Order: sequence, then structure tokens, then C-alpha cells
Amino acid sequence: MTTLASEGRRRAVETASNRTPRVFTDANTKASELFGTNTFDQKAMSERLPKDVYRSLVKTVHGGHRLDQGIATVVAHAVKEWALEKGATHYCHWFQPNTGATAEKHDAFLTTGDDGEPIERFDASQLIQGEPDASSFPSGGLRATFEARGYTAWDPSSPIFVMDSPNGKTLCLPSVFVSYHGQALDKKTPLLRSDEYLARQAQAVLALFGEPGARVFSTLGPEQEYFLIDEAFYVLRPDLMATGRTLIGAKGAKGQELEDQYFGSIKPRILAFMQEVEHELFKLGVPMKTRHNEVAPAQFEAAPVFESVSVAADHNQITMEIMRRVAERHHFALLLHEKPFGGVNGSGKHNNWSLATSDGENLLNPGATPEKNLRFLVFLMATLKAVHRHQGALRAAIASSGNDHRLGANEAPPAIISAFIGEALTRILDQIESGKVKGATSESQVMNLGVSKLPDVARDNTDRNRTSPFAFTGNKFEFRAVGSSHSSATPMATLNAAVGEALEEMAKRLKKAINASDDFDAAVMQVIREYVVETKAIRFEGNGYSDEWRVEAAERGLLNLAKTPEALKQLVAPATKKLFTKTGVYRPDELESRYHLELERYIKDLEIEVAAMDELVLGFVLPAAYKHQGQLASSIEAVMDVLDSDEDEELLAPQLDELRAAARLIAELKQRLAAMRAAMVATHGKEPEAVARALADKVVPALDAVRDVCDRVEAEVDDALWPLPKYREMLFVV
Repeated sequence: MTTLASEGRRRAVETASNRTPRVFTDANTKASELFGTNTFDQKAMSERLPKDVYRSLVKTVHGGHRLDQGIATVVAHAVKEWALEKGATHYCHWFQPNTGATAEKHDAFLTTGDDGEPIERFDASQLIQGEPDASSFPSGGLRATFEARGYTAWDPSSPIFVMDSPNGKTLCLPSVFVSYHGQALDKKTPLLRSDEYLARQAQAVLALFGEPGARVFSTLGPEQEYFLIDEAFYVLRPDLMATGRTLIGAKGAKGQELEDQYFGSIKPRILAFMQEVEHELFKLGVPMKTRHNEVAPAQFEAAPVFESVSVAADHNQITMEIMRRVAERHHFALLLHEKPFGGVNGSGKHNNWSLATSDGENLLNPGATPEKNLRFLVFLMATLKAVHRHQGALRAAIASSGNDHRLGANEAPPAIISAFIGEALTRILDQIESGKVKGATSESQVMNLGVSKLPDVARDNTDRNRTSPFAFTGNKFEFRAVGSSHSSATPMATLNAAVGEALEEMAKRLKKAINASDDFDAAVMQVIREYVVETKAIRFEGNGYSDEWRVEAAERGLLNLAKTPEALKQLVAPATKKLFTKTGVYRPDELESRYHLELERYIKDLEIEVAAMDELVLGFVLPAAYKHQGQLASSIEAVMDVLDSDEDEELLAPQLDELRAAARLIAELKQRLAAMRAAMVATHGKEPEAVARALADKVVPALDAVRDVCDRVEAEVDDALWPLPKYREMLFVV
């Protein structure tokens, strides 16, 4: 007979087992017909704007020109008419505050005219600027709580879109968010600044190669990993609801050992979810390309086509939001935490980054001629220089309590930032470094290096290194260490700034070498050789998980910042301050504020986890353990009443041992719970830096210690008494 506690589990399993795939309307519409129908894209602009206004806006969107304020009234009217035809009743400035999520304040188009009659109105001022209350958004000390004023400003480089909801539609204007004094209060403003800076430095390098005037921008294709579990299980797990991860959970008999989930046949309910997500994203102009099962059970991945970095960052935020909405329709819970389940892979957001020109040329794509490949090597080495010099800033950009659980385990890259470029490119760089390349001319030297065949070398002659945080994969770098719940904006702004700085330095050194030599190729090769030597420490082709690598990395002078508090300190390190001040990506006060708000977020995350663990132990684990202990005691007592000899009583010895073990587990759990509480109390009254450090060094291990006992209790307790959905149910019942 099951208890009331396990009845919820039983019903959840029954409910999840009996669900059928959801069928949605217009499921069979061609993607090409659907794509961008809810965006004010170039086609909509060309149809609705006068030619001169259209050309001016296109220059802003695609050419990096500032918005001509004189056309704003015409654009606002066209956008309003388009949105009303789509059924929109409200509009909002859609922005990305430092919460890492998105924010929006809806205003109705409807107003009244001078005569009191209702009218839909949307003018240039409403298009260009909004004024949401900024007091409750995290600012990291940039402003006092009572200073409520904040401004959103439309970002024309990102497509305007209409977001559907069950009872209406809303016009969304992608925007930046700044304070009354102009400080960035969001994640997107620094990203836009970084792309502008990077573009200028890349253009300066291209000019030295005889390619002046080409506009350069960074591109991004973020692969989004995620878990799906049935919502019936989710609502029975207080830890998942509060923290996004399971704070306890005994490993089941089967996890990902057989690797049968990876790229396997997609289950019908999951596939129906994926198809509806893509349907919604296509309407919003998000070029989703790939879907597949990931390694862990109940884990999946979606990947888009490359776009400009700011648009891709926006689209990834939209993707996560659409996934949440569609998951609810399919009775799933979407889990974006970096480590929602222990013992199986965590989730990342692999940021595939490159540089492109307005002519559609990928600057990290090896070319067909020695000249193009010299240029490729210049941009490759500048990127490696950036990663080497600013490994600390890059680690800080991906730091979070969730990512601490993921990095360095189950195919996630380690916390040590290194770069993988593959065996073939490594061999070429080693030859360049040695200076042993023979040839009468610099061109023949390049040919002898095999550089003329770099397209084949880079793509076909190297495998991927799954343990590398920053890996070259043929025509792009994959920043694999970014967490699944993170905004791409911060790590990409950091990378852009670092590469831009390296390119600025590269341009100066190239110019000096070229001016001092009659041979352009030889001068370029000289600078490349210098960079090969200077960046050798950051290049690593081996196993990032090995103990030997940690020792070797330390000898190379690489940072091993395993915990968020020490990683975040890099935000206010002199080198990072100099980088962001020089590039203009962050003002000094903005950077300081980022450090404090990220520290505050880390502290709050851990405080919530401690409170959730306390609730789990007192409300679920201990009651189940007491009932289990009581059952054992009652069973032993009942048997002892009918035994009639000492010999028979000896048969009960193993059961008595089991009862003692249950009692010891309860005692141990209480002791560890008390230790966790004491570790938490010890943080009170300290400065935020000290609190964060204590949380990382004392409280997290105490949490893990409590979990260890809880998982042993789960393994021992009668299954009928255990109230929480188990791993075998959450990960496999779909």
C-alpha cells in the first residue's frame, strides 16, 4: 500500500506516461513562407517606406551608420501600420537588463484624440525612446534605489518583431537600457560598443593588405543545450522550482553510460515540441537550423545559422523565451541550468564566433591563395593573443554558480582557459616559430608551409577537442565554456574587446615591419612569428581534464579559476580595467558595477540553494527516513513477538543492523544539516567579497555533504515512501 507522500509521484508517472504529442495549427507551413512574417524585415521596410527613407534605414541596419532622426517619424508610422495589421494592440521596448533575462513594459497604441475619440498612436519619440522604471533592476551600485529613472533606446540594427500570445500580440522594439547619466544598465550596450571597436581595428589591418573600406563585424552562432522533463515531475521538486537544479537525487541504475541518447531517434513528444519551437522562431526571423538529442538523457540541442553578433545574441534570448512558452504548451518544464542533474552532462551554450566583412567574406576562413592565408594567419594570431592576454576576463565573463558545477566535468571544458587549433595548424605554427622554412621568396616559404592548402588543412586534418574551452573548428572559434542559461552578450563583448585590442596592436606592429622591409610577405611573416612565440602558452591540444594539464597550465602561467568569486575578481583586475577603458566597452564605473552585481547574484543564488536544501531535508527527506526507520522497527518488533528461541532471534541480527544503519543515516543527516546552517550563519555580517568566498569555500562543500547523505537515504528508503520524483522518472519518462 502506497503512502500519501508517494501518491503524488505515482500520479506524476502515470500522467507523464499517458501524454500524447501536441499538434499545433499551421504545422505544415513551409519554413520559407513562414520565415520573418512577424518581423519588420528588409522586405517589409522596402514595401512600406519611401525609397529614400528605406535606403537610409538600411544603411543604419546593415552599414553601421547612425540613425537619421529625420526619418524617425516616417519609420514610426510604417511600423505602427504594419504592427496593427499583424494584430498588435501594444508595443514595448524589449531590452536585456543585467538580470541576464529580457524585460519589457507594454503600452497600448490606443489613446484618445483632442475630441475624446479613440485613436491608435505611435510616434517617433515612442519609437526611439522609452522610460521604464529602473529602480528594481540590478545596477551594482551605479545608482541609488530611489533613483528610478532609466531610458530604453531603440537599436535599429536588430529587427523589430511582433510577439504572439494567446490573447493578443505585442510589437517589440529591441533596445538598449541606460541610466539617467548615460551609464549602461544592460548587457547589450557593451556588446554594441565592442563590435564597433573591433570593426575599426579589423578595418585598419585589412587596409594594410590593400583592402580599405570593407566593413567588418563579428558573427555568432550559439548552440543552445537544454533539458526537458514533464511538468508533473517539475512541480513535485521544490529544488528545481527554486534553483533550476536538483539539489539532491540518487543516481539511477542507468544514466548516459550507453550513450544511446546522443543523436538518437527523437521521441514523438520531444519532436513535437522542437517543431513548434522552430515554427514560432521562424516567424520571428530566427534562422534555427539544427535539432538533436544530446548525450544525457532528456537533454537536447538547437543551433541556428550564423548572424551578426548583436542580432544573434537577441535571437538567442528570444529562443530561450520561446522554448519556455512552447514547453508549457506541451506540458514540459524547460531546464536551462548548467547542471540540473548530477552524474550526467551539464548544458552549455557553445558560442561559435568569427569575423566577417560586408562582402560576405569570413576572415577566419582560410583562403585559396598564399596572400589570403597570410591574412588568415594574422587574424588567427590576433585572436590567440587576445585569449592569452585576457584569459582572466574571459573566465569572468562566463562565471556563475551554475557554471561552477559544469566546468571540468562530463564533456564540459575546464575552468582553465586554453585554445585548441588542431594538429595541422599547430604543425604550421611550430614551423613558423622554428624559422626552418626554406624558399627563395616569402611566397615560396608560404607555399612550403602548406599555407596555400589551409582550407583543407583547417577543415579536414584535425579533430575537435571536446575538453577545450576555446577551439578553432575550421572557420570559426567555438567558445564552449559559456553556460546554457547565460546571455551571449557578455562573453562576446569581452571577446570582441580583447580581439580588437590585439588587432590594434597587430596593425601597429605590421605597419612598422612593412615600412622597414621591401618584402611585404616577409614583413608579415616576421610579425606572425613573433605572435606564435608570444601565444604558445595558450595553445593546448591535449586532455583538459587531466591532472597533468593542471600542473602544466600552472607552469605555463595560465589561470585556474575554478570558483566564481575568484573568477569575478578578474573583472576589476588592472589588465581588465585597462582593456575595457581603452576600448570603451565599459566605463570604469560600469565595470565596477558589473563586478558587484555579479557577486551579489552569486550570493543570492547560494542563499536560495541553502534555503531550498533546508526545505527538502525537513519537509521530505527526514520524514521519509523516519517512516522507513519506523517500518523497520515495527517489523523487527512484530517478528520478535512470535519468536520462541534465542537461535531464532539471531536471525534478526541483519535486520537490527539495517535499523541501526537507518538511525545512523538520520543522525548524520542532522549533523550535516546543522553544519550547513552554521556555515551559512558564519557568512552573516561580512562584506560581499568575504561572503562570496565563504559560500564557495565552506557553504558549497556543506551543501554537497548534505546531498551525499540525502542520496544515500533515497537509496535505502522504501520506494513507496519516497515523495520526490527520482532521476529514473524525470530523465526517462516522456
